[in-house]
This record gives sequence, structure tokens and C-alpha cells, in this order.
Amino acid sequence: MNDDHRDSGPEAGKAGKADKAGEAGIDSQMLGAFVDGELNETHRAAVLSALEHDPEAKARVAAWRAQKAALRALCNAPEEGVAPVIVLRARTAWPRRMALAAGWLAAGIAIGVMASTLMPELRRHQEPATFARRADIAYAVYAPEVRHPVEVGAGDEAHLMSWLSKRLGKPLSVPSLREYGYSLVGGRLLPGEAGPAAQFMYESASGARLTLYVTRIPTDETAFRLLRDGDRRTFYWVSDHLGYALSGPISEAKLRAIAIEVCSALGGKPESWQ
Repeated sequence: MNDDHRDSGPEAGKAGKADKAGEAGIDSQMLGAFVDGELNETHRAAVLSALEHDPEAKARVAAWRAQKAALRALCNAPEEGVAPVIVLRARTAWPRRMALAAGWLAAGIAIGVMASTLMPELRRHQEPATFARRADIAYAVYAPEVRHPVEVGAGDEAHLMSWLSKRLGKPLSVPSLREYGYSLVGGRLLPGEAGPAAQFMYESASGARLTLYVTRIPTDETAFRLLRDGDRRTFYWVSDHLGYALSGPISEAKLRAIAIEVCSALGGKPESWQ
């Protein structure tokens, strides 16, 4: 426990009268151990005897006990006799405090470097890819459109594919979903996270719609994942540095089956998803 109070006044520079605890060999270290309950019976009895004749030391012990109780309450620590967690001692020497601070600083830097290295990887595996969220939002925006669901209709498919392939910088192809009851409506150009993206829209005889979102991706992860938002579902994957996301409100099992077919038709390896 720190005792930073010093005598002031005209007698400050003189060696004042020694207190009774000091005369009895009871120093601050022993008083701290007494407050923490770490003394044996002999030493504890000696301290108690000395305190009876030294009001100043007795007041110091009372103050330390009050401080300890306040800290225990603040930290929600166990009661006395259970497991003391706060040890009151004389001030740690300055060089030691500097060494401890340097050690904690080094540990903090190491943890920070580790976190900065691992967190992007953790986020990549735990959170939906940004392009999947963009695909889901694009579906929510354009699927309900009646008059302008696409920019270029399926009647001009050759132009549509040439235009979007040029904008994305890679040759694109659009798979047929007729065996699942969906026909191509057309497509449009959209802004992606770091460049252009393409959206192809399909429609069933009943008016239900699916969209296939395609954009350039710097990584080439092959994992297959699912994003849910309300009644919409989006299966997404990456193949040959292109991110694909198939979105729609149909059952998860059916959308997955279609996504596997689309991935295979576009040269991916859906067998790695199994």
C-alpha cells in the first residue's frame, strides 16, 4: 500500500519522532500483510499490540481496510476468508513498473498483430460475402418490377452476353433453367463491390422469379454457402475468380439443386460441396 503522505511544516526536514509501530519493528510491509491476513499468529499478535500504542498506524490500517473493501465491492470480488484477490503492498519500484509496462505493451502489440491477421480470415468464413448481400438486395429491388425488370431482354441474348462479358472483362454464359420451369427474362448491369456486376433474371409460368448475380472476385474460394433474408434465399460460391449468387424465394432444397446445376453448367465443381 502506498503511503504518499509526508509531514509538511517547519519540522519537515528533521528526523521526527519515530512511531510506536516503527519502534516495534512493524513497517509498512508488515502492516500490508496484516491487512491481507497473511501473518502467522505470532506476528499478528505483535502488530495488534503495536497498533494499540500507535494511533497513526492504527488509522493507516483502517484506511487500507476501507480501501480494500471498496475495491472488492467494485470488482465484485469474493468476501474475506474466501479468496483474497487484492494485495496491498508498498509502491513497486519504478524500474520494475517500467519493465511490467513494457511487457504488457509487447503482449498487446502481439495480440493486435494476431487479431489483425486472423480476423479477416474469421470474417471470411463466418459472414456472408459482400457480393452475396448485394445479390440479395438486387433481387429484392428488381424481381418485383413489372415493366422494367431487365435492361436487355432474352430476345437479344447475344447482345446481352457480349455487353456484360465486355463490362466484366471475362466471357460470361447464362445457363438454361427450363428443366426447372424457369425461362430467361434478360439481364442488366449493376455496380459491384469493386467493379461491375451482372444480373440475369429467370421467370416461371406462374410469375416466380430467380436471379443469377455474377461479379469479379479476387479470391478463388470454392466453398458453397447460403444467405437467408426473410423468405429469400441466396446460394453463393466462387469459381475461376467469378462470384456467383443464385437468389429466390423458393424452398432451400430446390434452390440448392438449381444452384448445383448452374455451377456445373458454368464450369464449377459442385461435387466439392457435398
